[in-house]
Amino acid sequence: MEFKDIEARLEELKARSQQAELGGGVERIERQHKAGKLTARERLALLLDPGSFTELDKLVTHRCHDFGMEKLRIPGDGVVTGYGTIDGRQVFVFAQDFTFVGGTLSTGHAQKICKIMDLAMKVGAPVIGLNDSGGARIQEGVASLAGYAEIFLRNTLASGVIPQLSAIMGPCAGGAVYSPALTDFIVMVKETSYMFITGPEVIKAVTHEEVGFNELGGAMTHNIKSGVAHLAADTEEECLFLLRELLSFLPQNNAEDPPVRPCTDPVDRTEERLRTVVPVNPNKPYDIKELITAVVDDRYFFEIQPLFAQNIVIGFARLNGRPVGIVANQPNYLAGTLDINSSIKAARFVRFCDAFNIPLVTFVDVPGFLPGTAQEYGGIIKHGAKLLYAYCEATVPKVTVITRKAYGGAYDVMSSKHIRGDINYAYPTAEIAVMGPEAAVGIIFRRELEAAADPQQVREEKAAEYREKFANPYVAAELGYIDAVIDPMETRPHLIRALEMLRNKRDTNPPKKHGNIPL
Repeated sequence: MEFKDIEARLEELKARSQQAELGGGVERIERQHKAGKLTARERLALLLDPGSFTELDKLVTHRCHDFGMEKLRIPGDGVVTGYGTIDGRQVFVFAQDFTFVGGTLSTGHAQKICKIMDLAMKVGAPVIGLNDSGGARIQEGVASLAGYAEIFLRNTLASGVIPQLSAIMGPCAGGAVYSPALTDFIVMVKETSYMFITGPEVIKAVTHEEVGFNELGGAMTHNIKSGVAHLAADTEEECLFLLRELLSFLPQNNAEDPPVRPCTDPVDRTEERLRTVVPVNPNKPYDIKELITAVVDDRYFFEIQPLFAQNIVIGFARLNGRPVGIVANQPNYLAGTLDINSSIKAARFVRFCDAFNIPLVTFVDVPGFLPGTAQEYGGIIKHGAKLLYAYCEATVPKVTVITRKAYGGAYDVMSSKHIRGDINYAYPTAEIAVMGPEAAVGIIFRRELEAAADPQQVREEKAAEYREKFANPYVAAELGYIDAVIDPMETRPHLIRALEMLRNKRDTNPPKKHGNIPL
């Protein structure tokens, strides 16, 4: 048997490579474009630095010979995998190719994803998944389900070790949703992406509910109602930009510090308008984001989950060039109270920042937990405890600023000194007490109010007395629970100095397999 000469071998390699790059073929690529979607390779070209992508397993094919699948064999098997760089930093990527059998997951498809996840863990680099798949490949039966489980296992073992980011850029249904759900952040594309466990047809058959794809699992549903997704993009290009931007705040792995950028914003910059951001009237709302943007580098705040549980604000910023995670009560929404959704939202963010060595800055204006039967029946005790647990467990530098109200158990929860807050500041407008003056007077002076000829006058007098005693930061400062009462205009330099002092902080938790967070 004669060996082919080198030119013939190279021609064969070129032909196989070109076949892989065509995915499901020209017709299906055109169909993908008509649906307003890019192909897997086009997406990777936008996500990664130009010319940095190195593909792995380009020639892998499936091994199924049932239901006509033996006639549908192309190199790549519906997913493009490999590694490249974003802003010069290494990442591992996979992009599902909807043009081949709807991007469905086969054994070979799953093994390709598992291979780059294993490599990412070995070298300590983030994994980014671009999801666009009809789910498990039915023709392979349980083998495709096994493939999903292999991916889920790796998502779980990698959690807290390397950052994992997911983009939903098409369908993501059934068991397929659990891999993104196990990752750190999910970005969805409006109108063209959706996630759900069971589709509209199954729901109609079982419960007789009629619901559309977008209403059931579209980008806005998961960004506003469920909180499953963290960001929503208008276009695929914006989605990929958001992934790049998000990654700029994160370290490569849990053994490294987040990347530092040169800071041209003066570290001693003061903002006189911060003296008037918090209203004199304690019941008047204001936008906490106005305060956040005033103090961070270049006034740039990258908010996470901006549409979900808006009574708390989370996101990333930089102080003196170093990334920080910010958690802040939002008086503009539900008066900044903590409820089930806001507690869950903030708790997961706090745990992420702690896992990846990102210091936490907390702005507090919280009148307490949201009252009501819906909250109690929904488990606010358990869910509120998640945020408490997250702050208690966190060993990264924690700096807290109380801007106004810090009442009751919510004061404790929001990174107070008592749960290992490192530096705790308060504005002169801070009110630190068990509860607000009006409610406190109704309890403390109940008998006097019942016996008074003019209970309203007595209520006002006692409320003023209580406010004078507790509706300020000085009792807490006298006890050492507040490290300093600061001029609001000097918030930025105070935060930067505190974080600089805490840069080499070391704190530990007791040895254990893991805690039992109240889930």
